[in-house]
Amino acid sequence: MSNKETSLLSDGDDHRRLAGLAFMFSASILLQVLACALYNNWWPMLSALMYVLVPMPCLFFGGGSTQVLFTRESDGWINAAKFLTGASTVGSLAIPIILRHAHMIETSAMWIEFVSFFIFVCTVMCFHRASLEDEW
Repeated sequence: MSNKETSLLSDGDDHRRLAGLAFMFSASILLQVLACALYNNWWPMLSALMYVLVPMPCLFFGGGSTQVLFTRESDGWINAAKFLTGASTVGSLAIPIILRHAHMIETSAMWIEFVSFFIFVCTVMCFHRASLEDEW
């Protein structure tokens, strides 16, 4: 294979990866909306707010990179980013549980929220792995 053929194959592979990440993220958001729309109750949309808050500590304190979460550095700002990211992640799981406990949402809506969160976390992990590669 020539260099041109190899670059065309890797470009196609990059496009497939990006399309896969976009599909996974879209599926997560779709499940989030379905958990609300199927039961005509929009309280589960509070979890979507947490989806926005989860990456913020990395953006503000980690220089926009997810690699800061896996370092052993003990800088105060990096520790703050790790703590706030963990707290936001726990909040993403806790909101549907608290809403269900308060009888504000149905049990099936809570499970749809959990599946949506799982797909979202898988999307973030796949993006992190792809961003570690030099070709991206």
